[in-house]
Amino acid sequence: MDSLGGKVALVFPGQGSQFVGMGRALYEASAAARRVFDQADEVLGFSISRLCFHGPAEDLEDTINAQPAILTVSIAALEAMKERLANTGQKVEPVVVAGHSLGEFTALVAAGVIDFPAGLQLVRERGRLMKEAGEERPGGMAAVIGLDTETLAAVCVDAADGAVITVANDNCPGQTVISGEIAALMRAMEMAKAKGAKRVARLGISIASHSPLMARASAGLSEILSKLPLHAPQVPVVANVSGLTMRSVEEVRQELAHHVERPVNWTRSVAEMANSGVTTFIEVGPGQVLSGLIRRIQRDAITLNLTDLGLPADRREA
Repeated sequence: MDSLGGKVALVFPGQGSQFVGMGRALYEASAAARRVFDQADEVLGFSISRLCFHGPAEDLEDTINAQPAILTVSIAALEAMKERLANTGQKVEPVVVAGHSLGEFTALVAAGVIDFPAGLQLVRERGRLMKEAGEERPGGMAAVIGLDTETLAAVCVDAADGAVITVANDNCPGQTVISGEIAALMRAMEMAKAKGAKRVARLGISIASHSPLMARASAGLSEILSKLPLHAPQVPVVANVSGLTMRSVEEVRQELAHHVERPVNWTRSVAEMANSGVTTFIEVGPGQVLSGLIRRIQRDAITLNLTDLGLPADRREA
């Protein structure tokens, strides 16, 4: 059986990639994907597959549902991809895996650190804790295009005025997300425009992910993780917070302890993968957001998605 050419990384998307209709074509085309969806429905005690395929969008976008839904579709896609390649005498042997924010948990499942049922329950609880933290300390997020991270970090310091506002996601050069309390967020958005940002857009989310407002959620998640048996990664996993490769259970525990309150360093993560020799990145899950970011970080990278590997594309429900 032939492996895909070059050194391959598998990357998994985070929250915001969800849409009504995701996973449906995979379910219809792949027995391996169907097994994943059926297992998810059983583990969660309700039909997450129905929510993915048919919505309603409002329920799917609720963080408590969106997180297990994206994890389910991404793992279904991974299993469908393996099944498809096996049928053509090929296989994928990644040298590293990574995920953006929530996607890091999918990467940990793919690397064998946690099994799929435990991963599902973990991200469902992560969503619940984040929702509760957001209700207790409301906040928001905004995307800023066209400013470097250092300038934007200085803007956040100036805009804070005693409130919480911080750089949350360094997605790629010139594309950054800020997160924090509403008044400080609005000030930072205006200051970013004044500093020359090409575009500043408030995101449709009422939770200040990857900011200190998530401290309570982080503490709750750490408590759950302390009781969860973890296994050493079968494939190295690149961490969001440090941008470094994790090879041990201890490194994974340290990364996840503060994952929801610290920034996602995606630019650094992709550079780490490229420096380890990765030439091909396969985005596994709904959407193609990460492929676009990767091409802006590593211009000579080859990016593939599921359709490139012969799997059907999901159609968004009207």
